[in-house]
Amino acid sequence: MKIGIACNAFGYSGGFERYALDLVNGLQRMGITPTFFARRFDTALAEYRMIEPVEIKVGWLPGKLRDGAFSRALEKKKARHGIELLIGCNRNTASDVAVCGGTHRGYLAASGKAAGFWDSRQIALEERFYANARRVIAHSALMAKELTTLYQVPATKLATLYPPVSGERFVTVDDEQRRALRRRFGLPDDKVVFVFPSSSHQRKGLPVLRAAFERSGLPVLLAVVGRPLDKPGRNLIDLGYQKHIEQLYQAADYTILASSYEPFGLVGIESALCGTPLVLADNIACTEVLSDAACLRFDREQPATLEAALAEAVRRVGAGAARLAEPRREIRYDADVTRHVEQLLACAGLR
Repeated sequence: MKIGIACNAFGYSGGFERYALDLVNGLQRMGITPTFFARRFDTALAEYRMIEPVEIKVGWLPGKLRDGAFSRALEKKKARHGIELLIGCNRNTASDVAVCGGTHRGYLAASGKAAGFWDSRQIALEERFYANARRVIAHSALMAKELTTLYQVPATKLATLYPPVSGERFVTVDDEQRRALRRRFGLPDDKVVFVFPSSSHQRKGLPVLRAAFERSGLPVLLAVVGRPLDKPGRNLIDLGYQKHIEQLYQAADYTILASSYEPFGLVGIESALCGTPLVLADNIACTEVLSDAACLRFDREQPATLEAALAEAVRRVGAGAARLAEPRREIRYDADVTRHVEQLLACAGLR
């Protein structure tokens, strides 16, 4: 059977793009070379040699028209390339397996926004994405609930598979390596460092965290990674974009997020695999699969719960009880890439 993958881009430009690359790696280990449909390709990636690339050019269109144009072109190219099973990692009407890592209706609800004209267009394409697919894969129980309640996806075609994480990249390091990494990033030894990885500060909850850290009297430091800060603040440090995020997880004491909408949050699994526990808002879906030792939870609408979580994190570091000695025991599913692909193909009826 000839297998295809559809995604907006072939590269590390976003969470779903990284997921699609994991699928490529998993299929390659099974001796399968997928046909990959995307708007653009990073040809420097090692995975580029593992695929048959098919570019769908929609960049000449206004941004809000590109999703629909990509979907229409994909239908024709799927037939032309003889694809018998197409895995959709973006919204389109041609996929046999629709992978859901977030819904637009769910995002609007969590953000308190009403649907405008272009939102309605996106939702309509999303509805066809799920309706046309033989199987719909939710990346969390939260997503499965949204699919059934907001999109009326029947339980008979829905499966929940948590996303994989590379076990080669996200690993623990010893104390000496941690100290060296802290020096490299300029992280102080007299403060408990919380890494905040974000390309969208508002959605990831920076205002909530900034307020808590700026008023805290605890020895804490919020290390912002990704989009630069618009202004400095007390107990904050700006580390900018970092290529090797795993090294920051390994160096930090905790990883923290306060997202308003987080359909899963691979950050949680990546950090835990590096031995670094987390402080997460309780609406973030990866909290479903993290143990209490791996994750302190708080309610982003109640500042006192965040303050309590920070205090407990500081206490655990002081007691030498924060690091995760056996990370995989703290994650309640098998995050192996090959195992995930095997499960995905089984859901599609191929294994």
